[in-house]
Parts: sequence; C-alpha cells; structure tokens
Amino acid sequence: MNKQIRSENTSAFLQPEAWKNACIKLLPQHAFKNPVMAIVWLGTLITFFSTLMGAVNLLFGLSVTLILFITVLFANYAEAVAEAKGRGQASSLRAARQNLTARRLSSVHDTQAVQIAATDLKKNDLIEVRAGEIIPSDGEIIEGFATINEAAVTGESAPVLREAGTDHSGVIGGTKVLTDRIVVQVTAEAGNSFLDRMIALVEGSNRQKTPNEIALGILLTVMTVTFILVVVTLPFISHFLGIRIDPVLLVALLVCLIPTTIGGLLPAIGIAGMNRALKANVIAKSGKAVEVAGDVDVLLLDKTGTITYGDRQATAFYPVAGVSESELRQAAVMTSLADPTPEGKSIVALAKELGDRINEPVNAEFIAFNAATRISGVNLQEGQQIRKGAMDAILKFVGQKEDHTELRTRVEQVASKGATPLVVARDQTLLGVIELSDVIKHGIKEKFARLREMGIKTVMVTGDNPLTAAAIAAEAGVDDYIAEAKPEDKLECIRKEQQSGHLVAMVGDGTNDAPALAQADIGLAMNSGTQAAKEAGNMVDLDSDPTKLLAVVEIGKQQLITRGALTTFSLANDISKYFAILPALFVVAIPEMQVLNVMQLGSSQSAVLSALIFNAIVIPLLIPVALRGVKFKPSTSTQLLRKNMLIYGVGGVILPFIAIKAIDMVITQIMSV
Repeated sequence: MNKQIRSENTSAFLQPEAWKNACIKLLPQHAFKNPVMAIVWLGTLITFFSTLMGAVNLLFGLSVTLILFITVLFANYAEAVAEAKGRGQASSLRAARQNLTARRLSSVHDTQAVQIAATDLKKNDLIEVRAGEIIPSDGEIIEGFATINEAAVTGESAPVLREAGTDHSGVIGGTKVLTDRIVVQVTAEAGNSFLDRMIALVEGSNRQKTPNEIALGILLTVMTVTFILVVVTLPFISHFLGIRIDPVLLVALLVCLIPTTIGGLLPAIGIAGMNRALKANVIAKSGKAVEVAGDVDVLLLDKTGTITYGDRQATAFYPVAGVSESELRQAAVMTSLADPTPEGKSIVALAKELGDRINEPVNAEFIAFNAATRISGVNLQEGQQIRKGAMDAILKFVGQKEDHTELRTRVEQVASKGATPLVVARDQTLLGVIELSDVIKHGIKEKFARLREMGIKTVMVTGDNPLTAAAIAAEAGVDDYIAEAKPEDKLECIRKEQQSGHLVAMVGDGTNDAPALAQADIGLAMNSGTQAAKEAGNMVDLDSDPTKLLAVVEIGKQQLITRGALTTFSLANDISKYFAILPALFVVAIPEMQVLNVMQLGSSQSAVLSALIFNAIVIPLLIPVALRGVKFKPSTSTQLLRKNMLIYGVGGVILPFIAIKAIDMVITQIMSV
C-alpha cells in the first residue's frame, strides 16, 4: 500500500472511530461472538445491579464495575484498531475503481467500440484500453502490450510491462495504462473482481478464523465454562463453612480465573496477521493461508526469476566440428527473430554485435517455445526446419538415438559454468551450442540459510540440464533440485512431498503453474501472472517478486509465535491473580488462607481492585504486540519454545506479582487518605 495509507494505519490508535466501534461491539449481537469477553460483560452488569441493590459497599462495587467495563472496552478496542487498519486500506482501493467506464468490442478486430459503465461488463467481454486510461475490470491481454501503472494496488510507482501471449498478461481493474493500446478479455463478473475481493479481505468482512484460532477459541471457551461451574458452586460450599461471599467478589474471582487477556486479544491477532501480509504487499485469500505458511517445511522455487535474475543473455556461440561460427549464428538468429523472450532477443543482439547481417526470412512459419517439447524454431519457405532447445529435445528432433559426443562435451562445458546451453539444429544436422548466462540474486544464499535454520527444505525447479542445475544449486545453497522439469513434474514433486507428511509452498505465474499452485499448501501467485495462476493460488504477491515466498514464510511463523507467546503470557498471568484474589475471599473466615497472601496485600478490597486493574490495563499494553507481532528470528521449534516459555511464561508470572503489589500500595494509600 502507498505511504499515505501506511501513515493513516499507524495513527489508528488515535482515531475516534476505533473507540466508536469498540462501543458498538458492546451490543449483544457483537459481544457474544467472543465468549470469554461476553462473560466479563455479563459480570459487569451483575456487579452494577448488585451494587445498586446494596449487596456490597457502594464505592467498592462501582469501582469493580468500572474496571470490568474498561476491561471489555479495551478488548473490543484491540479488535477495532486492527479492523481500522483494514478500512484505511479499503478506502484507497475503492478510490481506484470509482466511476469507471469501458469501451466494449464485439471482436478483437472491431473498430466501433461501445461505451458502457464498468459495472455492466460481463465475463469474457472484450474491451479496448488506450494510453492514459484506467483499466475498468480484471482481465487478460489478448492483443497488444503496454506499460501499466499499478500504484493504486501495489503502491509502487514504477510502471510494469504487460503483454499478450506471455505469463505477464494479467491486468487488474483500477490500474492505469501509460503507453500503447491493448485489448483485454474480462475474467471477472461485476462485484467479484480482484479489487472487490481485496476490499472484503482487508476490511475483515470475509475473514474466516484459522484452524488454530478455532481450536484455541474452543479451549478458552471450555476453560471459561469450567471456571463458571467452579465459581457457581462456591456459594454452596461457603454456606456450609459459614462464609458469606458477595456476588461482586465472585464475579471478580471469575474474571481473574478465566483467560481474559488472550480472549480479548485473539481476534486482533488474527486480523493483524493478514494486515502484516498486506503490508508486505501480499494478499492472503484467508487467514488460514497466513497461518499455514508458518508451518511450511518444503519450499519449491523456480530457478529463473527467483534464484537468478531471469534475464538470461546470450554470451557465446560454440559450433561443432565442420560448422562455422557464422553458420551457427545465422541459424540461431533465424530461430530467434520471432522469439519475444529476453533470451531470443539477446541472441539476435549478440549476432549483430559480432557483425552478422540480419535478413528476415519470407513466408516463414515460426514455432513458439513449448514447455512440453522445450523447443522453438522456424520452418523456412524452402523447406528447411531450424530448431533450438534443450539437448535431449533437439537430439529427438534430429532423430539421433546415439549421444553426439562432441555436442555433449560442449553442453557440459557450458553447463558446468552455471550457464544454460541451447542446442541448435537444421533439419537432421546438429550445428552447435548457444551459451545463455544468468546471475544468482545477491543475498539469496543467506536467505536459504535462514530457512534452513527454521528447518525448511528448499527445492529448486528448473528446465536446465542436470549439470547446469547442479552448478546453480550449489552456488545458491539450495538443499535439492529438479532438473529438466516440465510443468507436471512440479505437481508430482508437491504430491510426493505431501504424501511424506510435509507442508509445501511454491510460487508461480503462468497458466501451466496453476495445477501445482492449487495442489500446494501455500501457492503464491504473481500479480503480473495469468488469471488462472492467481485463481489457483491462495496468496497473490502484488510486487510480483518470486523471492517474496521467503518473506511469506516468516510472516506465517510470526503469526503462530505471536499467538503462542500471548497465550502463554495470559495463562501465566492467572497464576499471580489467584494469589491476589483467593486470600481476599477466604482469609477472614479461614485464617490459614493467609499463607497464600504471599504479596502481603493491604486488604481484601484492595487485593481485588489491584488484580482487576492489572487485568484491565494489560490488554491495551499488549495491543501493539498483537498488531505488530512478536519479534521473530530464524531458529528451531525447540529454541522458540524455550525462549517463549522464558520470556512470556516466567515473565508472565513475575510481572503481575510486581504490578499488582505496586497497584495495591497506591490503592491502600488512597484508601487511608
């Protein structure tokens, strides 16, 4: 998102709207969505009416009522602040698509466009968009190419290139065409566009609780019900002991027994997890996707664009014996004149640098690259067939069953350097090898080392031959690689890892990646990719940066760690509160209970008030932690557990003892005055 929206989100704590929504959540239809805080809210009403009926000292009763009310309000405020972040982002997205119109075509070659409202567009409609205009709906470019400003969605002002017939043909409604003219086929019905779904997600209206969140919610509910039964039985027990317990004290005991801190922060933690993903310009289609990312233990990564820059350039030509370098270059150029890829263009450019004259063939049939055959080329008018591609594919094309020793030597020499060899053939004659060089991304080896520390296995998938794949895998520091991979090989690899009990993540942008993206536990689709890829994945990277998958895993782990740390802290707090409340209830009738008064609190009333005040103020103090997330450093699960138990477990026990005692001293001083 852009800087303005991020600034607005940062000031969400100061927005009156957050307090307004916190008050709205006090209404029954909202309050009972959180069982733990609903009990606190009911307890507030009980103490209020008990105080009015004279069941307890007026000042003490009103003080307890006010503290309980503030506790509920702070819990609602935590969720309201998290939601406020999403509403700020949604406002920016809505502004990107207001009052849009479209020029609808009856066919690709239609010159008479009909002007209609963007909301009237239907799936598969054809629309024309020119330079300076806003794209009215999601779609695929089926004719032309253009540079597009996607700042309204991604916050990035640098234009991007989108082109028909490539894996970068997808466009989003609300983005602006800067140059040229494109014809777009609409891929989404009105109200179901990418922006519509983004708005619903960031506002939280479509937020579904994650499996872990549901499980924790059930646990908290069971604990709450159990403590309710315990507290309800206390009046009967006290009757036989000759002790009278005020309803206000019973409510105070219940509130301190149940896990109010995590109960109040749990919704905010879930919302904040998706917000953190969005801050990284990743749209998670559900909270479950963010959470599962934290459990992933196998990453499947394409080599090109992820591990390397993907801008492979031709750097040398190696002809076989009996073939001149000029002959090899001319054949390579013929196969590349209609090749739109950077590799194809670089072959033509290198040949020009070496002094070759480029003569385009007449009435030639160009053969586009196919991922299944791994070959591209041209059929000339005079009947010659020229092809370039992987060695095994070219050998199959020329019909040679035996390996060509010299050719294999050339291929191995190129591959051993980490470059990609392309073999060129004309009819049944092998001509030589083109060397395509790529560069490993800076810092990628350190990123893989971080993942290895977290116990995550990295697998590089590439169409390169085994020698090239091995050289790049060693340089990049991945754990494993799959060479000469076809699209179906990715799917097979994912299934194999899943059958072994692993959770797998992968990144993709093309239509042929869609099956694997759908099969993976985490499928990160590129925003620049095809609509099929974005529909198949459960996350979309607005920056179209394949290495973002590494950040997604860390976001997911931070989500799990944050929930676990705050749950540990909340439950540890309860131990200290027991030592404050229990002696206050029974010490008068049972003097032996004084042994539990380890904090030496001033009186039963000050003990109750101190525990409740701490219970109330700890929630807003932890809101920043819930929203920002617990600081995360790569380490094993055992190390993380040990660290959290030390900081949030032991710390969660010690801090309340100190805080409650300090609050009690202040209250005692005030009461004495």
